[in-house]
Amino acid sequence: MSIINHPLDFERELVTLESQLEKLKVDIASGTTTKKDDYVKLENRVSKLKRDIYSKLTPYQRVQLSRHFDRPFTLDYVKYMIADFVELHGDRHFRDDPAIVGGLGWLGQYRVMIIGHQRGRTTSERLYRNFGMPQPEGYRKALRLMYLAEKFKLPIITLIDTQGAYPGIEAEERGQAEAIARNLLDLAELTVPTISCVIGEGGSGGALALGLTDRILMMENSCYSVITPEGCASILWHHDRGEAPQNQAALAAEILQLTAADLKRLGVIDEIVTEPLGGAHRNHKEAAEHLKIALERNLEELKRFSVLELVQARYVKYRAFGPVRVGDD
Repeated sequence: MSIINHPLDFERELVTLESQLEKLKVDIASGTTTKKDDYVKLENRVSKLKRDIYSKLTPYQRVQLSRHFDRPFTLDYVKYMIADFVELHGDRHFRDDPAIVGGLGWLGQYRVMIIGHQRGRTTSERLYRNFGMPQPEGYRKALRLMYLAEKFKLPIITLIDTQGAYPGIEAEERGQAEAIARNLLDLAELTVPTISCVIGEGGSGGALALGLTDRILMMENSCYSVITPEGCASILWHHDRGEAPQNQAALAAEILQLTAADLKRLGVIDEIVTEPLGGAHRNHKEAAEHLKIALERNLEELKRFSVLELVQARYVKYRAFGPVRVGDD
């Protein structure tokens, strides 16, 4: 049993019961108590509560899970999925951006280039990685690695997890919008298979710059949207973004239709990757195993396409998004 260290509000009752269950387990093992019947009853209560909570999540609760402090990040997935990983650094123009990581490794039988956003877990690491919000050099590093993958005919996997690109003045000075736009243009023209997966929070162009791929996957409790629910609420109801009441942010999350189930229904994504019961933050290894299976299956399918078929299918896929109906008022 994995007891989470940073529970969300709707998880607190469950975490309290799990702690009691763990203590009772230790007491029984040490001989302090022999109340095995109490253990079974409590275990059943915990299982039922867990199923009840995570089978009825609201869109905003899924947003909260997508940001969970203990949720696995790109390098956590790399640890469990990628063999012989070699990280590559720098954009060859300005500097290395730690908010995006990437490198070469083996996904099962496939040699791949894997690239993803990387948030920090400790305070110092979050500052170092700019909370997973890339600067232009991060996107240019990603593009350099994509070119390298194309040169050696390697599939590309991208893992998306950012609230958005860094909006600071220095980022704008170095061409943030151009860097994102260039990634979109060149992703559309790559001649190797590309797969993206939203593993946490996918926000705006900062996420899309790694997401224009042949196959788009989403982890079950991730979200993908043009704006955060809080940002949307601040625009619609004129609150400061940090002060928007939670009920309004929750309403905005429903309006935005940003969950994996919403986006699968709308045809924006291709597949939902299931998470361990309770969320990926409870079991990084199991979450990575689920994702690895999905990635290998999709790579196997994409490998059957010729270059011409691959590029043409990508063109058709994205031309089908948001069709314009002539004559609508």
